Amino acid sequence: MLSFFGRILSKKKPREEIDPMKKFLIAGLGNPGPKYENTRHNIGFKILDELARREDISFETQKLGDLAQFRFKGRTFILLKPNTYMNLSGKAVNYWLTKEKIPHENLLVVTDDLNLSFGTLRLKTKGSDGGHNGLKDIQAVLNTSKYNRFRFGISDEFSKGRQVDYVLGEWDEEEQKKLPERLEKSAELIKSFGTAGVSNTMNTFNGK
Repeated sequence: MLSFFGRILSKKKPREEIDPMKKFLIAGLGNPGPKYENTRHNIGFKILDELARREDISFETQKLGDLAQFRFKGRTFILLKPNTYMNLSGKAVNYWLTKEKIPHENLLVVTDDLNLSFGTLRLKTKGSDGGHNGLKDIQAVLNTSKYNRFRFGISDEFSKGRQVDYVLGEWDEEEQKKLPERLEKSAELIKSFGTAGVSNTMNTFNGK
């Protein structure tokens, strides 16, 4: 029979168990492979790569994507780059939300946005897919449009009928000069999302 002290110890959570409310899934959208690495459509991957570099962590290929993880101010950030290609992003996002028991309010999807000028940052808690195939699939799989999304503006400087070429094209020289500062600010936004909360983060970063 366990002593009273022993019973107390037995009720403690295992040390490795993490409170689901302190875990965050950050899903950067893009397409896998070197062909797409430096394209505008892959800004979700690029932002997560920058955050991983700043935290000195590496991605490992696991089921449905490449993952990395770090802790900051008592929160656990799980970074996911789906390898399902953009149009099937929902499958990977849903799998890792379920596996890690992360609530939908702790999901942040990072993606490009044609409707925002280059480098503009915008965090929202819900909304339409805006014609973005990655967001469209996530909404269909999760069966809700109420999930946090961080949109990075890539502008719409393309001629009629050239949208696909534009989003799958690489950054021009001027954009490449400005990207490092924008990537740094994006990494700060993500960490703020997990620690300061959505409302404070929107007030601090939106439109900046």
